[in-house]
Amino acid sequence: MLTQLTIHNFAIVKFLELELKSGMTTVTGETGAGKSIAIDALGLALGSRADASTVRPGEKKAEISAIFTVEASSLAYKWLVEHELNNEDECILRRVITAEGRSKGYINGIPVPLQQLKSLSQFLVQVHGQHAHQALLKPEIQLAILDGYASHQKLQTNVRDSYRTWHNLSNEEKKLLQNQQQRAARQQLLQYQVSELDEFALADGEYSQIEAEHKLLANSTELVQECMSCVDTLYENEDNAICNMLQVVTHRLENLLDMDPKLKSITDTLQDAVVLVEEAGNELRSYTDNLDRDPQQFEYLDERLGKALELARKHQVPADHLATHHHMLKAELGNIAGDDERIDSIKIELQASQAKYHQQAEKLSLSRQKYAKQLNKLITASMHELSMENGCFKMVLESSEHKTPNPQGLDNIDFLVSTNPGQPLQALGKVASGGELSRISLAIQVITAQKISTPTLIFDEVDVGISGKTASIVGKLLRQLGDKTQVMCVTHLPQVASKGHQQMFVSKTTDGKTTETSMKALTKEMRIAELARLLGGDKITASTLNNAAEMLV
Repeated sequence: MLTQLTIHNFAIVKFLELELKSGMTTVTGETGAGKSIAIDALGLALGSRADASTVRPGEKKAEISAIFTVEASSLAYKWLVEHELNNEDECILRRVITAEGRSKGYINGIPVPLQQLKSLSQFLVQVHGQHAHQALLKPEIQLAILDGYASHQKLQTNVRDSYRTWHNLSNEEKKLLQNQQQRAARQQLLQYQVSELDEFALADGEYSQIEAEHKLLANSTELVQECMSCVDTLYENEDNAICNMLQVVTHRLENLLDMDPKLKSITDTLQDAVVLVEEAGNELRSYTDNLDRDPQQFEYLDERLGKALELARKHQVPADHLATHHHMLKAELGNIAGDDERIDSIKIELQASQAKYHQQAEKLSLSRQKYAKQLNKLITASMHELSMENGCFKMVLESSEHKTPNPQGLDNIDFLVSTNPGQPLQALGKVASGGELSRISLAIQVITAQKISTPTLIFDEVDVGISGKTASIVGKLLRQLGDKTQVMCVTHLPQVASKGHQQMFVSKTTDGKTTETSMKALTKEMRIAELARLLGGDKITASTLNNAAEMLV
C-alpha cells in the first residue's frame, strides 16, 4: 500500500508531501489545478519515461519519493528478496531527474536501472487512465484484460515457453534451408580439397621435420668438407694442428715448474684442453663418417617439400600450418554433412514442438472460455447498473488450429455489445457511443480490479462522460473496491467524490511570476464545501450545502 508520496520541484509543484491511507481516497479540484499531477509524479517514481521538461522552471532537479508497505506474502516482497533489495516491510522508491534530462532511480536507497523500477511497479500500483476506453478497442488489450482476470499465468507461461521452442526450431530450419544451396557448392569444393590433402597426408609437425632434413641433405657435402678441415686443423695436421701446438706449450711450461710451482695449475688446464681438443676431433670425425648422404632420400624429401609448398600456396596458408588447415577443412565438411542430417531431424522436432504448443494453447483457450463466461455475466450486470438496462456484453473467442503459433496462444478475441433491445451483438467500437464506451470500460476495470493482487489501484478521471444516477453507482462500485484494497480516484463528479473514505483537494496559486500547485486532505466540513462547489459551481447556496452534507451520510 502507498503510504507517502513526496514531490520536489516537479512541473508546477515546488514541494508536496502526501500521507495516504487505506480505503478509497478521492481527489478533486478546479479545472487546470493539476489534479493528476501527483499520479504523474508517482508514475516517474515507478519508472515512467522522463525528460528535462518535468523539472520545475529555474530548479536544478526534480525528486519524487514513494513509500509503500509490503507484506511478506506479497509478490512485491518476493521480487525485492529475489533482487536483494528488501528492507523489512517497507519499500522506498526514489527518482531524480536533472534539468539536463539525466535520470536516476533508487529502490530502498540502492541505485537501480529504470527497467527494475518498472518491473517492481507492476506489483505495487495499477493505474487506470481516462483513455482506457479507447485502448479497450484493441484486441491485444482485450485479451490482456481476460488473462488478467483469469490469473492463469502458469498456462500463459507454458504457451510462451512452448512457442519459444517452436520458434527457435523454425528459425533454425529456415536458416539451414536458405543456406542449403550454398552449402552444397561449398561441400563439393571441400570434398575435392580434403581428398587432395588426404592423398598427400601431411602429418602434424611433419613439414618442419622435412624442411630440417632436406636442408641437412642439401648441404651434406659442404658439411663433410668443412668438418674434415676442422678435424685436420684440430688434430691431424702434423705442422699446424692445434692439439700438437697445445702439447708443445704444455711441455715447455712443465720444464719451468722447478723454477715456479705456481705454473702447475696452468699446465693442468692446458693438459685438459689437449684432451678436449682430441675428443672434439674424434666427435667431428665420427659425425662426418655417419652423415647420411642418401641421394634417393634427398629426392623424396625434395619432392614432398615442393608438394607441401604448392598446396600451401593453393590454400593460402603458411606451409607449416597446412596440416592444421587440413583438419579444419575436414571438420567443416563434417559439419556440412551434419547440417543436412539436422534438416531431417529438425522436421521431426518441429512437429513434436508444434504439437506440444497446440496442446498448451488449447488448455489456455479452455481457461479463457471459462472466465470469459464469468466476465460476460458480471459486465452485463454492471452495464444494467450503469443505466444501460437493456445492455448485453459478450466476449467471443475463436481458436484456430491452423493459425501460426504466437506467444499469446491461438485465440482471437472480440468484445461484442448490444445496448438497445432488438439490436444484435456487434463489435464494441461500432455500437457503443463515447459515453457508453466509457461506462463499459469503467465496469470492466472495476470488475477485473477485484481479481488483481496489486495493493494500490489508481483511477484517473475514468468517470468522464457519466453523470447523475450513473455517477452515484460508479462511486458506489469504487467504494466497494476501496473496502478491499487501496483506491485513489481523481474525479470531477460529486457523486464519486462523496463516496471516498477520505478526500483531497488540489489548488493552484500564482503571484504573476510563478505558479504552484498544492494538495491537502479535507476535513468533513471542508469536504461538504468542496462537494457543494462541485454541485453548484460558483453559486453555493444553503440548499447546495445541505445536498452535499447528505451525500456524505
